[in-house]
Amino acid sequence: MDPSSLPSYDELPAVAGAPSGSSWGVWGEGDVFGCLNLLSAERVQAGVACARRGAVFNLNLELELPSPPLFSRSAFEHTVHDFPLGHDDELSGWNTQSSSQWDGFRHMKHPVYGHYNAVDDEMHGIQHWARRGIVGRAVLADVARWRSSVGRPIDADSATAIEIDDLMATLDAQGVELEVGDILLLRTGWVGWYRGLRAAERAEVAARAALVACGLQRGVASARALWNLHIAAIAADNPALEVMPFGFGRREEALSWKEDPGRAAETMLHFSLLGLLGIPIGELFDLDALADDCAADGRYTCLLTSAPLNLSAGVASPPNALAIK
Repeated sequence: MDPSSLPSYDELPAVAGAPSGSSWGVWGEGDVFGCLNLLSAERVQAGVACARRGAVFNLNLELELPSPPLFSRSAFEHTVHDFPLGHDDELSGWNTQSSSQWDGFRHMKHPVYGHYNAVDDEMHGIQHWARRGIVGRAVLADVARWRSSVGRPIDADSATAIEIDDLMATLDAQGVELEVGDILLLRTGWVGWYRGLRAAERAEVAARAALVACGLQRGVASARALWNLHIAAIAADNPALEVMPFGFGRREEALSWKEDPGRAAETMLHFSLLGLLGIPIGELFDLDALADDCAADGRYTCLLTSAPLNLSAGVASPPNALAIK
């Protein structure tokens, strides 16, 4: 589909077996790329044009962080083996989502309609994204810095919801406009907060029955706004992109998606972004150094490259992401 003719959220075509607010069929039956289809050669070139100084920023946390891992995920064991001329090493018990990550479309399905584009979940392996690569123009929305500047700092260790209005006001203050096919980077400040914790405090965060963290407001309004921006993907520096705890256990929200499946985003934004709209989600990206540089030179665009694991039927992957300015 010509990116200029993409339907708005409320104009998304009706597809048999899918609810309203679904992009199923927009890029053809059986599509496994979703909004990554927007990363055309032209968008790659737009990203390359942002690489003016040759400054490179690693967007991946240390593989050991968070420690302990969140959501009861396993902590890997790193073993170095000796051989006569050197070493090799192996990781055991490694969860691909224990640190910086892309959530693949296998990771989360819509609770009523299943995985994106009605494709069998094993067909959604992360290898598809790896073999085409994720490269394009990225835009940083430093919401944490903007909210502090207007006297509304984000408390990372609370269920502080970032509204779409906050996102748009940040972009406006930064003087940058999103273009169709951009990769949106959302800085909440969570990683910086986490780095400041002592080991015992990190253990307490990981041990919580329900993780509490700042993040993007969930709901249909957020899903609609993100689709209407026509981004290729969104990645943030907090544990789940969206505010936590999720809506599970709240009877009125659980009923809302059982009776009206299109409103499952009120319980968990992942349901709409991954399962219905095909918008890849990045989590725990390390955006602090990039944000400092953007604030210093006033330029919030960059070339982003990401090479997910070329793992057949993989559910998720470290992003292996670089930003270049």
